[in-house]
Amino acid sequence: MVEAGTPGASWRFSDAEDCTKEAQRILRQNDRGGYTVPTPNIYPFQWNWDSCLVALGWATFDETRAWQEIESLFIGQWPDGMVPHIVFHRDDPGYFPGPDIWGTASLWGDRLAVPTSGISDPPLAATITLKLWRSARDQQQAKAAVERLYPKIAAWHRWFHTARDPAQDGMVAILHPWESGRDNSQDWDAALSRVPTDDLPPFQRRDLDRVDAAQRPRKEQYERYLSLILTFRGKGYEPKAIYEASPFRMVDIGTVAILLRADRNLRVLAETLGYREDLVEIDRWIARGESALDRLWDETAGVFRSYDLISGSFTDAITSASFLPFYGGGVKPERCTRMVEVLERWGTQSSYPVPSFDPGDQRFDSLRYWRGPTWAIVNHMIAEGLTGCGHEGWAARIAGATARAIRQSGFWEYFDPITGRGLGGDDFTWTAAMWLAWAKDFSPPNDSSEDAA
Repeated sequence: MVEAGTPGASWRFSDAEDCTKEAQRILRQNDRGGYTVPTPNIYPFQWNWDSCLVALGWATFDETRAWQEIESLFIGQWPDGMVPHIVFHRDDPGYFPGPDIWGTASLWGDRLAVPTSGISDPPLAATITLKLWRSARDQQQAKAAVERLYPKIAAWHRWFHTARDPAQDGMVAILHPWESGRDNSQDWDAALSRVPTDDLPPFQRRDLDRVDAAQRPRKEQYERYLSLILTFRGKGYEPKAIYEASPFRMVDIGTVAILLRADRNLRVLAETLGYREDLVEIDRWIARGESALDRLWDETAGVFRSYDLISGSFTDAITSASFLPFYGGGVKPERCTRMVEVLERWGTQSSYPVPSFDPGDQRFDSLRYWRGPTWAIVNHMIAEGLTGCGHEGWAARIAGATARAIRQSGFWEYFDPITGRGLGGDDFTWTAAMWLAWAKDFSPPNDSSEDAA
């Protein structure tokens, strides 16, 4: 018998319309009244880049709810402009580390509307806001929402370009793996080895109660994640202090690319809304981002890589984020060609591209969180970028593989890139949103065992 989710297996959704109905059901199920949790059993709060991408799914059948998703995220915005990666709208003891560990409520007092984490996430809000506005059926509602959101998004970008780029050279840093969104990537292994784990308080992870340990970060990674949080808390999350104190200071190629695209989209918003006084500043950010992207190109490997600011060296990993400069835009044509050649090689080693790590590397792990599995959200960004630079065939191939994995296995957090088996959390909101907003349009034909084979 063939395992469900592998090529040749029977499909969980033989009909694409049934798949769409299930995706809508998952968004409604995970709705908490203005914001959506990724999946209640593992992630019971609002996550930053999750919500931005999930808004695209809501917009396919409820535009009002899509705008609520973005606006609810900014309830947690800090007075200095930072938008945290988690907003703790309500208590839930089922997640670690919760608001008591982060300790941010005491930092801002009543100036912080709700407890939050103390770090940020890849800045997708400007890009998604512009996309929602352009495609909105109710333009009056959309313009009103964008007018409310623009000053908040601009403040967040200003925070990135000051707090995380003190050298003002575009090499925007992340100070914790979680800020990349790719928490457990091989990109971070060498830098994490510098993080001390002495004298950590005892703690109990909650994720392993619900997901196979083979699919989650190892204990030693989690200890270092916690150590960084406690370091930042001890510095009162003061940007200059935590930047200097962090033994983990990485220029994540994914964050740089996403921020560059977001800066370009923020400029469109500013010009359209009449914030002309912001344009010079935004143009400066864009120029720095383009310069940083150029510095992150590895000519030998033919891809972009993340960079360790402390060691002064590229990471030794090629990950799915290496292709996010397609999404950032402006990649030179000869570099696009080199990157597609790497994708071609990866495509011969995985049936469900794009894996989160090089499948030809001995460290590749098809099951473990961000160390090999395919993610629908990253696939969406890579495919959108490929379309923008004229590689529509590869974009369609990635979208089709994503649709096939969902039709075969369901709405999982991530997928085995070899078999298409669903991994991590199930009934996962952003996977459902990616089906609704993107992948369903590339779905294979309905029904028949021949189509599934």
